[in-house]
Amino acid sequence: MTTQIPFSIDFHVHSEDSYDGHEPVELILEHAADIGLDGVVITDHDEIDESLRAAALAPEYGLIGIPGVEVSTEHGHLLAIGVEDRPEPGQAFMDTVETVRDLGGVAIVPHPFQRSRHGVRKRHIADADAIETYNSMVFTGYRNRRARLFATRRDYPQIGASDAHYLPNVGKSYTEVLVTPDAATPTKADIDGEDLIEAILEGRTQIYGKRTPIHKSAVQYGKGAVRKTTYVLTSRAPLLPTVPASMDR
Repeated sequence: MTTQIPFSIDFHVHSEDSYDGHEPVELILEHAADIGLDGVVITDHDEIDESLRAAALAPEYGLIGIPGVEVSTEHGHLLAIGVEDRPEPGQAFMDTVETVRDLGGVAIVPHPFQRSRHGVRKRHIADADAIETYNSMVFTGYRNRRARLFATRRDYPQIGASDAHYLPNVGKSYTEVLVTPDAATPTKADIDGEDLIEAILEGRTQIYGKRTPIHKSAVQYGKGAVRKTTYVLTSRAPLLPTVPASMDR
C-alpha cells in the first residue's frame, strides 16, 4: 500500500495587496515556514500580482508555491486556487466558478452564508470544487458547523483556512492535503501545486487548527465594517473617489 504524503497548507491568506491586508508576502512566507506549514496561498481581494510573486518566491523558503485570488462575484466571494490569471470580478457566481476551472484552478467557497463577510448564499451554490468549512475568523462555531453540514450533505471536498489579514493569524487553521506519490512524483520534493489541486478535488483533505481569538476577530470585523460603510458613502458621492478603490472593480 502506497503511503500518502501530507502537505499542510493555509489556502486563505491576505497580504498588503488586499485593501484590508497588512503584511508583505516575504514576511508571510517566512512565518509560514517558521510555524511548519508546507505552503500558504495568498488570496488577496481581486488582486493576484502579489500572489504570483509569493508563489514564485515560495521555494526559497522551503514552501510549495500556489497562486490564488479571492474574487468578488456578483453573489459573494470565491477563492480561485491554482490560477495565474485573475477572473473578472462582478460576474455571476457560477460563471466565475466555470472561469476558475477553465484557468486550471479549483473554485472554493469561503465563509459561505456569512452575509456580513460577502459569503455566497446557499441558493447560488449550484456547484463548486470545495467548501471552506473551517474559517478561523469566526466569533462562534455556528457558521463553520453550518458550512460543514452543507458540504457533507452534498459530498463537497472540505478545507480549513485562517483567512488571516495579520501575520500572527497565519496558520491558525490549515488543511492537510494527502497526496499519493507515483513514479513521476515519488518524493515530497517532486510534488507541485497541480498535485495538491488534484488531491483536493478527490477530497483527500483533513482540517486542523482553531479559531482566532475573539478580540482579534472583533478588530478585523470592526475595520471591515468601517471600510464597507466608507465604500457605500463614497461610491454614492459623485465628486468623491471611491474608498477603497479596489472594491469598485
